[in-house]
Amino acid sequence: MEDGILIGGSNAGKVSLNPRYANRHGLVAGATGTGKTVTLQCLAEGFSDIGVPVFLADVKGDISGISQAGKPHPKVDERVQKIGIENFSLQSYPVSFWDLFGKKGTPVRATVSEMGPQMLSRLLQLNETQESVMTLVFEFADGEGMLLVDLKDLRSTLEYLGEHSRELGTGYGVSKASVNAILRRLLMIEREGGKKFFGEPALQLQDFMQTTRDGRGVINVLAADQLIMSPRVYSTFLLWLLSELFENLPELGDPDKPVLVFFFDEAHLLFRDAPKALLEKIEQVVRLIRSKGVGVYFISQSPGDIPDSVLAQLGNRVQHALRAYTPKERRAVKVAAESFRANPKIDTVTAISELGVGEALVSTLQKKGIPSPVQRVLVRPPSSRMGKATMAERQAVLDHDPNQRRYLTPYDPRSAHEVLAERTAARLKKQEQAELEKRAAKAQAKPKTSTRSRESAGEAFLKSMARAAGSSVGSKLFRGILGSLLK
Repeated sequence: MEDGILIGGSNAGKVSLNPRYANRHGLVAGATGTGKTVTLQCLAEGFSDIGVPVFLADVKGDISGISQAGKPHPKVDERVQKIGIENFSLQSYPVSFWDLFGKKGTPVRATVSEMGPQMLSRLLQLNETQESVMTLVFEFADGEGMLLVDLKDLRSTLEYLGEHSRELGTGYGVSKASVNAILRRLLMIEREGGKKFFGEPALQLQDFMQTTRDGRGVINVLAADQLIMSPRVYSTFLLWLLSELFENLPELGDPDKPVLVFFFDEAHLLFRDAPKALLEKIEQVVRLIRSKGVGVYFISQSPGDIPDSVLAQLGNRVQHALRAYTPKERRAVKVAAESFRANPKIDTVTAISELGVGEALVSTLQKKGIPSPVQRVLVRPPSSRMGKATMAERQAVLDHDPNQRRYLTPYDPRSAHEVLAERTAARLKKQEQAELEKRAAKAQAKPKTSTRSRESAGEAFLKSMARAAGSSVGSKLFRGILGSLLK
């Protein structure tokens, strides 16, 4: 098959991926150092050339060189000649760099409201009681017209419900134990970088689906070398992004080419560290998102790293070498070989162990979605640079990226945290005012008591005399004076 996105060449001719079936998903597998990243780079270039935007999760940081033109090299010339590539040229590709931490690319953010209670609950691995509390948080915020933008909003709303559930009525009754358990889970997310991810301005999906003026698709490269060390935040981002695409893109059936292609590099890390929520979501999305025109491609070491329910949906496959030194590794080679449509001219099991760097076994979907027989292919060299882009080169790309103007500067809108803080302040002010009024009332009552206690000079003299009457001498003096007054 010579038409479409060129993968490489074999003895039978060039081998390409048909764009019409590119939304049937795919897998690029192989041991470390066998050329998976170069294959990924070539596929991304091919999709960009036909006007398809691409998303890459760059776990190792070595795909960023796609933003720079490749350098001439004798081995590149030799590979081009062997495959028979015409009009091959070294060139850079249109790239947008993204980074959840905002260090190596444009910041990526989402709001808590966009995540929703179910997704957050599944991500945080909450039990049924805790999940019901999370649902009440969102219902309360919606009822009060409050935005849940960042984790600060979520934390404040949880704490407010925990402290004022009795005042809010039976519908919002929550236990402090459940609230505290959720707050502890939130703390874990915050420590893994959640504070950076949740906020405004939130990513708009159309900014991941751009083409240049000359019709090439923009390649979105997510810096994930540090992010993969925080699997909870990493999985949160992927879960949100895939769900948003699935829920918001229109049904397209099988278009002539995808509207967007996702590549998840080092997918074995994704599946190994991902919570159950992410695994279930990926299975659902892989089954259904192809009708939205989105292709999902996983890059991993072995097909065995991918759950069977997902693997069954991956129609386009590129298998690089696997080493079989142990019984477990030999079983992995057998699984990989059995995943291909057989070719009587190739011993697939033996070929997988013998492949050199830059060689692969390839099977792609042909007409009517039928897999082609497996072929041993020499993968074409990329036109862009293999390896990392320097920070200066990254910055040069970012300086001309319109996404920087949209997302670089975060802002904190008036949301649940601010609303509840104002409400608490008003409550305290009201209590303080009531206390002041109570004190004022007491102060007004004191003068009446003190007026009765104030005495004239004559009254004081008489009382003094009355006290003196307790003694015999005083009694006589008192009676004498009183007698003179009554005369």
